[in-house]
Amino acid sequence: MTLEMKTPCQRCTADLSNISSAYICTYECTFCHECTEEMEFVCPNCGGELVKRPKSGKVGGVH
Repeated sequence: MTLEMKTPCQRCTADLSNISSAYICTYECTFCHECTEEMEFVCPNCGGELVKRPKSGKVGGVH
């Protein structure tokens, strides 16, 4: 199963690239770092925990 990497923050609509700091819940609701902090790391849609989304692409020089 793969994560759907959504590009806008669902709260403020800021653009989130594949390397942006973004947070998701188990339903893949996606939020920027600032909105996530304001919401105290709780998804407003399901009430679940928002956790840091993994970044895609090469990380730390690993191929």
